[in-house]
Order: sequence, then structure tokens, then C-alpha cells
Amino acid sequence: MTHLYINQISENSKLDDIYHVCDKQLRSNKNGNLYIQFNISDRTGVLSARLWNVAVEQSEQFSDGDYVRVEGTTQRFQGAVQLIARRVVKVEKSEVDEADFVRSNQVNIQMRRARLHELLRTIANPSLRDLVDCFLADDEFMGKFCSVPAGIKLHHAYHGGLLEHTTQMMETALQLAVLYPQLNRDLLLIGAFLHDIGKTAELTFGGDMHYTDAGQMLGHSVLGVEILLNKITETEKLNGEQFDPQIAMLLKHFLISHHGEYQNQSAKLPMTLEAQTLHFIDSIDSKIAEYQKYINDDPNSNNNWTSYIPTIERKLYKESIEK
Repeated sequence: MTHLYINQISENSKLDDIYHVCDKQLRSNKNGNLYIQFNISDRTGVLSARLWNVAVEQSEQFSDGDYVRVEGTTQRFQGAVQLIARRVVKVEKSEVDEADFVRSNQVNIQMRRARLHELLRTIANPSLRDLVDCFLADDEFMGKFCSVPAGIKLHHAYHGGLLEHTTQMMETALQLAVLYPQLNRDLLLIGAFLHDIGKTAELTFGGDMHYTDAGQMLGHSVLGVEILLNKITETEKLNGEQFDPQIAMLLKHFLISHHGEYQNQSAKLPMTLEAQTLHFIDSIDSKIAEYQKYINDDPNSNNNWTSYIPTIERKLYKESIEK
């Protein structure tokens, strides 16, 4: 039977198919009745789901990371499509075609990784070059960096997504450093590389994508600072001299300020030209990827407009003029 992909599901669809479970939570409504809130996913996206009126024993029959056969019907709630499940049954991996669940944007990881090395090798500052060498020599770290997604749902949420997001930001940084010579090119370039390194410890990628315990508790900015400090220590051991404390401060500032605003979970506001520029670059690249995903995943293929998207409080127009 042909799999019904998430991006093919619209309002009032009847489902009887296998999906991947994530973000499962047992909750109670205002009357004290238990229900399960969870997401189902495949390689094309994620759909919110509810299973009403359950017993605790039912909630223990499947867990995050499981494949399940789901029966139910979709409806529109607060502008978004969600699934009201009637039945959820765990299935074995042997019953699953894993190709239906491996999210990929066909990132050429080998090509992107080579370009990442090429960009980092253009950094001229000796302290930053030594730091770069320590990162590039760490095969375990670089393997994770080139494999994990940059996000779970919204932007670059696929194998190699962090690598793609980072290299695109670095390319943008190079162009802006030419247009605005007051920017420190080396700082901006390494800032683009470092800003999300904590996602190598925050996120996992395999048959599913989810947050690690450390990712949930600390977040990628804190984890990134830890990784950076370890690499600075390695650099000091290799060189036998202290890493420039001012540069170390500026690099840590990139990691804790790149979200730009306190309401976006930024620990500090950007306080240098390069930090503010890095935030803008990050926002541009992530938002373009996010909005393109909304357009690509919209089930209304014959309509010039997407459905209303609650997270951005608007519809998106899908047509454009020829390039």
C-alpha cells in the first residue's frame, strides 16, 4: 500500500498508515480525563495528534521513537490541521520502509564539508586559525556537525541541515564583509561557523530527530560555549600559550547573543557589529528555509496560497515571476 505522506494530508483526511512518534505527552483535560498529545512524522514533515480518553496502561504501549500504525481523521484547529486518532498501535521496524522516514533535502555533504574547510582556511588571524585547526582535526565532532539537523521542525530539519545552514551563513558573511569593510571578516566568518556548534550535543539524528537530555536542559547556546571552551583549552595545550582572552570573550558572545532578542531566548543582546550582523544572517537564512518549507509542505497544490499558518500569522503566496 502506498504511504500517505504528511505533506499530502489535508483537513478531513482519513488516516490508516504507519508513522513515527515524537514529543509524546500524557496529559489531562479540565475534567481530569487523560489524553495523549503527540506528533507523527515522516520524511516530509510533522503533524500534531491527539488520542482522547486513554488509560495510563494505553499510554505505555508506545513511546517516542516508535513506529506506530495510526487510524484517525484530521480536522482544523486554531488554523492548523491536526489528527484526532482513534487507534495507535506500535509496529516493528521490519514492517517499515525506512526510506519513508529519513528526512533529507539531498544535501551533498561531501561537497558542503569541503566548502566548509575551504572557507575556514581563509581565516587569517593566527589565534582563530589555530582554533579552526583544533575543530577540523576532531573527526568525531566534525562527523556530528556534518550530520545533525539545524532544527527539529522548522528550518533545515534534515540530515546535513546544520552543515548546510552554516555554510550558507558563511557565504553570506563573506559578501557582507566586502560590502561593509568596517566588519571584521575573520570574526564574522568564524562566528557563523561557531554559532550553532552546540546543536551537535543538543540534537540527535537517526531514524528520528529529537532533543537530547542535555539539549532539553541546557540548550545549544550553553552547550556551544562548553564545546568552544574545550577547544580553546586544546589550542592552548598545542601552542603552549594562553589563547587571547579578548578573542575568547568575543567568540563566547556570538554564541550567547545570536538569537538577537531576549524573547527569542538570547542570553544577551548582540553588543558588537559582528554579533548583530551574525544575528541578521542567522535570521535571514533560517527564515527563508522555514518559509520555503511552509510552501513546499502545503497540501493545497492547486492553490496560489498556502493555508493559514498560525506560527507566522499569515498565508504565503506561492507564485512568483520567472527568474
